[in-house]
Amino acid sequence: MKWLEHLQTINEHKRQVQKLCFQVGLYRQGLMHDLSKYTPVEFLVGARYYQGNRSPNAAEREKKGYSSAWLHHKGRNKHHMEYWIDYSPNKGETMVGMKMPVRYVVEMFCDRVAASKTYRGRAYTQRDPYEYYLRSKDHYIIHPETQALLEKLLKMLADHGEKKTLAYIRFVVLKNRDCYPQ
Repeated sequence: MKWLEHLQTINEHKRQVQKLCFQVGLYRQGLMHDLSKYTPVEFLVGARYYQGNRSPNAAEREKKGYSSAWLHHKGRNKHHMEYWIDYSPNKGETMVGMKMPVRYVVEMFCDRVAASKTYRGRAYTQRDPYEYYLRSKDHYIIHPETQALLEKLLKMLADHGEKKTLAYIRFVVLKNRDCYPQ
């Protein structure tokens, strides 16, 4: 019954993202978030590699050397920094992160918070998303301004909590669409 547990995990994660997105005013993104996870190419692989405490994509990647579900997912969901990787227009550079629209950076923030809540359960703390980010950030290909905004939001959550951070996002970040930190 791994498929049922996987479905419950997806549904819980989606519910958490939707709640956070609605609180900041991103209603459409909250409703549409991660719908590709219900497609056979993602769902069936996720059910096969389901473990309950981490993404099944990691388990598939460990076994096969890549994750077909992740490759499908990140190419269809603009809230993933990997969606925004392209060839650099600058001579001498190869692949670089493009600057993400603010609303997708905010959805990425919500996604990370929701993933931490879903996988950590009762052990979740407001520092978890930021600490997870810090453990992984060295290998990210991400635009510097996108990275600065994401880090700012995750650090704010860690230091000041969800209520203050979501209010800041709703009334400052999303009101000023070019709200990247200087």
